[in-house]
Amino acid sequence: MRKNNVVVKWAVNIFFVFVSLIALFPLISLIVSSFRPSSELMRNGISFSFVWSELSLRNYIHIFTESSSYWQWYGNSLIISTLTIVLSLFFSSMVGYALAVYKFKGRTIIFLSVLIIIMIPFEILLLPLYQLMINLNLINTYTGVMLPLIVAPVAVFFFRQYAMGLPLELMDAARIDGCTEYGIFFRIMSPLMLPSFAAMAILQGLNSWNNFLWPLLVIRSNDLFTLPIGLATLLTPYGNNYDTLIAGSVMTIIPIIILFIFFQKYFVEGLASGSVKG
Repeated sequence: MRKNNVVVKWAVNIFFVFVSLIALFPLISLIVSSFRPSSELMRNGISFSFVWSELSLRNYIHIFTESSSYWQWYGNSLIISTLTIVLSLFFSSMVGYALAVYKFKGRTIIFLSVLIIIMIPFEILLLPLYQLMINLNLINTYTGVMLPLIVAPVAVFFFRQYAMGLPLELMDAARIDGCTEYGIFFRIMSPLMLPSFAAMAILQGLNSWNNFLWPLLVIRSNDLFTLPIGLATLLTPYGNNYDTLIAGSVMTIIPIIILFIFFQKYFVEGLASGSVKG
């Protein structure tokens, strides 16, 4: 029986390693292609086949020394994503927390509205949101890009489900000690919700960092382009920007990896807890 268990364990591990390699193959191909000359990329495209003698750091040297627009786009994406994460966690957690622990008129209607918005594809909301940005004079601004993502329905739902599992006795004890409702949330409940904050920070950061369609509609000037839009402008029939495009695409992975490493301790716990509580 022990031998059979060991064989099964090894078979399962080998299977998942194989599946992981299949999933990582496009990423590995992209990384390898980032070291190939742009002329070869134009001829053969992105592939895992390469000649060792043709690999070099020229593409990375190019984006670090000559591609000023790329770093401007990078900075724009970092600013927008960072602000979106912070504001989304702040407002979405407060809304989800209120829907979970307070009883007030219209609570059910608000929660049902959140669920309905989750079910509606974002593409359907593009036109009314775009008209709203025009009316608010927020076209071609950071605020116009971030505003629709600050209170994310998915994040509100997630925080609400997580907060429903919090011990409400702590709230009563804090009130007896004279703590305000805001003090209860920020000083007592928020530390207990750290796993949910970590999970949503990664998901919201990934969504904001990779967001393409909405910034494409709102942003007009090259100086405010985010990375997905800026890299898309490098696609030309002549292939003269492939050195920046491929190496730049690899560089875009770094912030997401750092974000996941920073919050990975609580990530799985937050997703698991938020999915079962309620």
